[in-house]
Amino acid sequence: MHPTDIRNPDYFHKVVDCQWACPAHTPVPEYIRLIAAGRYADAYLVNWKSNVFPGILGRTCDRPCEPACRRGRVEDHNAPRAEPVAICRLKRVAADLKGDIRSLLPAPAQRPNGKRVACIGAGPASLTVARDLAPLGYAVTVFDGDARAGGMIRSQIPRFRLPEEVIDEEVGYVLDLGVEFRPGTRIESMKQLLGQGYDAIFVGSGAPRGRDLRIPGRKEASANIHIGIDWLSSVSFGHTSRIGKRVIVLGGGNTAMDCCRTSRRLGGEDVKVIVRSGFEEMKASPWEKEDAMHEGIPILNYLVPKAFTLRAGRLSGMSFEKVKAVYDDKGRRSLVPTGEPEQHFECDDVLVAVGQENAFPWIEPDCGIAFNAWGLPQLDARTFQSSLPNVFFGGDSAFGPKNIIWAVAHGHDAAVSIDQLLAGAPPAERPAPQVELMSQKMGIHEWIYDNEVHPDSRYKVPWRDVKETLRDVKAEVELGFDAATAWKEAQRCLNCDVQTVFTGKLCIECDACVDICPMDCISFTPNGEEPELRARLNAPATKLTQALYVSEPLKTLRVMVKDEDVCLHCGLCAERCPTGAWDMQKFLLEMTQAGPGCRPYHRKAA
Repeated sequence: MHPTDIRNPDYFHKVVDCQWACPAHTPVPEYIRLIAAGRYADAYLVNWKSNVFPGILGRTCDRPCEPACRRGRVEDHNAPRAEPVAICRLKRVAADLKGDIRSLLPAPAQRPNGKRVACIGAGPASLTVARDLAPLGYAVTVFDGDARAGGMIRSQIPRFRLPEEVIDEEVGYVLDLGVEFRPGTRIESMKQLLGQGYDAIFVGSGAPRGRDLRIPGRKEASANIHIGIDWLSSVSFGHTSRIGKRVIVLGGGNTAMDCCRTSRRLGGEDVKVIVRSGFEEMKASPWEKEDAMHEGIPILNYLVPKAFTLRAGRLSGMSFEKVKAVYDDKGRRSLVPTGEPEQHFECDDVLVAVGQENAFPWIEPDCGIAFNAWGLPQLDARTFQSSLPNVFFGGDSAFGPKNIIWAVAHGHDAAVSIDQLLAGAPPAERPAPQVELMSQKMGIHEWIYDNEVHPDSRYKVPWRDVKETLRDVKAEVELGFDAATAWKEAQRCLNCDVQTVFTGKLCIECDACVDICPMDCISFTPNGEEPELRARLNAPATKLTQALYVSEPLKTLRVMVKDEDVCLHCGLCAERCPTGAWDMQKFLLEMTQAGPGCRPYHRKAA
């Protein structure tokens, strides 16, 4: 194998698994250390720069970082459950305890650059574009049909998960940057908007259409059948305040979980979720399913809706066909009827949460924007630029429904593309992220960071009493960590961004690092082709998506090979090394964002 080029920004970035998995590439270990030090405002600002909505995401994020957390791989797997660090809930700690940080945020631009940008929709993608471009001098106007900004954050996430004051605060930080917000203004014609002289247009209108279920009885029982996302919006804005005692929720995603839990708070006594897939295949996050079941809501699986049933012209229930999952020799799943009799469940109301779709009735077919066969805009996947060069898409409106953190990531990338285009640079031209490696050495055996590996299990976030929360649709269920518990949870972080950096010319091949390594992840061995080399290390390195760290040939012509996948970043190799061949260096990555520094004649790539 060739020696590893640790100057490649992606090399150590991939080793910081949580940051690599985050669509916005938030530097997770960095802000967790700041929380442990009680520097909550600094931790908040680290988040705000990358994910824009720390308080919102600290309550609602889908947490792609947590399944990637190294902690879940290196704990004792004989334990009942090896769990990742509570990354998302620590983000909320930074938001809850930060104090007043307005003076630390960017001020509105003092010198407009003369360029005008329109953002359609006031959801997370559009607000991210506005946050990135307004301080650069762009005149950003955000249009939304609702009276207050936030998009799906405000309309579809229940208040018992996300209090309105948190939305107001973090949306306000963006609008206070000099962004013009036009509430109650629906864009009815793209052609008309194009004629208003905007230099660029960003479409962040989401996926506003909930899928319906066209089965027998749908039309006749329509008075008591509700599209899930529309119903949640009606509850959020105070138009709906009750529901029948017996409720069926159809669907297995997070919207279905929000629907069933909201129903329990609006009068539903017998609420059940019915899904055509298996429990493990549901799209809902595991914790969302757990929360629903904690509130006494059963989830019934492998049931396919067949008909709505009526009594005296009114919805009385639903019938379902029982199915099972059958897999072919290529692993493809089919749902096959079991032959059992149909099952019937009585109900007063049904909430349909079986998916969302994009809807662009206001974009005329002849305006120059091309769409694919699925009704999605044809975009450059890197720049989010449409077939009309000055129109960009992001969030759910770009590639279909995902989640808030993906919308934020799209917004950052689209803002770079818009800034590049309007500065006369190619939108696809992006320098590599800036990286720094800083030694953490204070003495021979002392480090700036705390490298102790704490054995504690994951700490549980306290909940408000369920009897209280089920009486009030606005009573927040999770109370968040206090400072003391946050400190203990932060100690579980393995500091994956503090890297073991090897200098071969200092190595005397004494194997002291091999002897001390608790994970057997360091080997000194003859070189070879990667598959063969992986198999003969001290502990075979089986995870192919994580690279091996391979040195230049040493004096004996052996090479040092380190399996990055299971390293604890404990620093014992560097402490034991008698020559300083190993060092612990903090890796800090700064993602490319809109601004002059993004353009190559202002900045060198890392």
